[in-house]
Amino acid sequence: MRITVISDSHRNSRVIRKILNERTDSSTVFFLGDVTADIEDIMHEYPNKTFNIVSGNCDFFSIYPSAGIANVGGHNIFYTHGHTLSVKYGTERLIAAAKEKNCDIALYGHTHISKILYEDGVYLVNPGSCSSPREGRPSYAVIDIEKNGVMPIIINLTGS
Repeated sequence: MRITVISDSHRNSRVIRKILNERTDSSTVFFLGDVTADIEDIMHEYPNKTFNIVSGNCDFFSIYPSAGIANVGGHNIFYTHGHTLSVKYGTERLIAAAKEKNCDIALYGHTHISKILYEDGVYLVNPGSCSSPREGRPSYAVIDIEKNGVMPIIINLTGS
């Protein structure tokens, strides 16, 4: 099973559409906030995909919560934008929140810097920003969940 993780589009639904068109192999999508209207504008174009959405610090009037939990492929996934857990200053609170909810995967954005870590039994995945990265190129993440394990990777976008 393959999932796609996108964050921090900041009024660029075009790049989200590009990602979703590339990821025909993924039926589950996580959008980690900033700006939820971007994903709302196009999700109707993908009726075969399941969308898990949280709001970020730039989503002032969003209807979405700041965090959620989903079970995908037998793994509990904690997902959040990250601003309420101060992820710019470290991942300790994120790890604690994930473990408290019995999650072994934690997805977060907010920093605009892609990162994959495995700490204290939790996979931490930040897809970076798909439109305005602070380091490197625009990016998103793909996570393969198989019987033999979890494999997250960062995909750098070209021509976005």
